[in-house]
Amino acid sequence: MPKPHMTDPKHIAVFLSTSGHSGVDRLAKHLLPALGRRGYRVDLLKVRRHGPELNDDEPSVRVVDLGHRHTYACVPNLVRYLRREQPMLMLSDKDRVNRTALLARALAGVGTRLILRSGTTISIDLASRGILERWLQRTSIRLLYPYADRIIVPSLGAAEDMAQYTGLARRLIQVVPSPVVPESLFTATLPAPQHHWFHEPAIPLILGAGELGVRKDFETLLRGFARLRITRRCRLMIIGRGRERDRLLALAAQLGIAEDVELPGFVAKPYPYLANADLFAFTSRWEGLPLVLVEALALGTPVVATDCPSGPRETLQNGYYGRLIPVGDDLALADAMAATLDSPLPAEKLKEAARPYAIEAATDAYLKVMTGGK
Repeated sequence: MPKPHMTDPKHIAVFLSTSGHSGVDRLAKHLLPALGRRGYRVDLLKVRRHGPELNDDEPSVRVVDLGHRHTYACVPNLVRYLRREQPMLMLSDKDRVNRTALLARALAGVGTRLILRSGTTISIDLASRGILERWLQRTSIRLLYPYADRIIVPSLGAAEDMAQYTGLARRLIQVVPSPVVPESLFTATLPAPQHHWFHEPAIPLILGAGELGVRKDFETLLRGFARLRITRRCRLMIIGRGRERDRLLALAAQLGIAEDVELPGFVAKPYPYLANADLFAFTSRWEGLPLVLVEALALGTPVVATDCPSGPRETLQNGYYGRLIPVGDDLALADAMAATLDSPLPAEKLKEAARPYAIEAATDAYLKVMTGGK
């Protein structure tokens, strides 16, 4: 067990190995500078050639390259870092990184508090993985995670799923809202993108966003849109990139809606798209916390969402802030989109749902859990 001595109470380390454009990257870009604004000295410990990439103008965050491209290979340098720097706490995210953090702290023998985070609904995320990987993650969570000081997940559904699927005691898992929304977003007036669809108010524009892959289930969105398109003139734009792009375009052509569907690819600054759409449609099969759904609400854009595990039901408060539909149900989706376009909630009401995910409020919640309530 780690020795409780000589940690720096204003020093926080964050150990991540990410794709560079994931939900964890977005969380880090918000959380780390917010910790710095509270007077903490923050070290971002990075596996080489992995994200997140922070802005250069974040003087409170120091980037520490752990010297290797593979997570497990970073153990010796991570041990040396912990012995040398002795931060008050270290936050890590995703199972492989969490296992590495647990091993390094044990070998370092320091009093650094260790906070492990998991941002997804584990049982569904692992369903398509190999038997060995499923076994490894379930076993490591059940047997190793109790050695951490805190385990954080972004939603109640993710917490219940982790406990049930892995056998980890539910009392060890704490739900903390993710820092998603800058305060300025709640009052921002964002100009519409140049695309001409945003400048034809007579034709409603429905927006989808995310990686073009199986998890986001844009196939259901296309099929629901095709049903809606029968009864009214409207358009659908899906921003994001991924391996399913060609298949989705082919499906749009097969459904006879190609002229009213666009997939413009990755958009570095999606807020103007979200703010100026008539409706945001969220069709994921599973999530940990639906970040883009929260962002749409913060901008006052009406939403519909699948009742997937986990997050939409909590975020929308059982459908109060937006209609919930079964996963994969394109008929229910079409009906929900039509009803929402006919009778959208006021923007100020929608923004209420996003308030718990404001960066400063969520950072306070993180610090309370990470520091043991101090």
